[in-house]
Amino acid sequence: MRRVSVVGNSGSGKTTVARVISCRLGLPYLELDAVYHQPGWAARPDPEMREIVADFVRGDRWVVDGNYTSSGVAEIVWSGADTLIWLDLPRPVVIRQVIRRTLRRVLTREELWSGNREQWSNVFDPRPEHNIIAWAWSRDRHVRDKYEKRLGDGTWSHLDVVRLGSRDDVSRFLSAL
Repeated sequence: MRRVSVVGNSGSGKTTVARVISCRLGLPYLELDAVYHQPGWAARPDPEMREIVADFVRGDRWVVDGNYTSSGVAEIVWSGADTLIWLDLPRPVVIRQVIRRTLRRVLTREELWSGNREQWSNVFDPRPEHNIIAWAWSRDRHVRDKYEKRLGDGTWSHLDVVRLGSRDDVSRFLSAL
């Protein structure tokens, strides 16, 4: 495990797991959300994001967390990866985690990326594109279906896929590193 991609639904624990892998294995780490989100929550243009990610994954050893399949970034990461960690936790677990994380971020005014912070107004906004809790809820089935299809078509057969379906699975996996 030298080039690792960590994917899953929003709130599934990708960043936490990727950071632990990075620390325990001494791998350089890249969080795709930090590359994507610019000041004022502006999106980095896809070509620029793909270039940044491609530069990073040219290295021999790394861990990258995030999905970004629609922008072509996932293909860049997966092409260079040897291992894919898929956090496929049950929806209730993910929703509990994302609610806890979002409330903590709002209450502590934690800076996320490029000076951005979660806002109280977003917690109550019914639109998934403005509310990470609603986003995680609405995308759960889509994310699972997308990865089952992508990983089942044979294109990514070079990847050692580790599908973790519970918090206990995640704990056991990380303990074994």
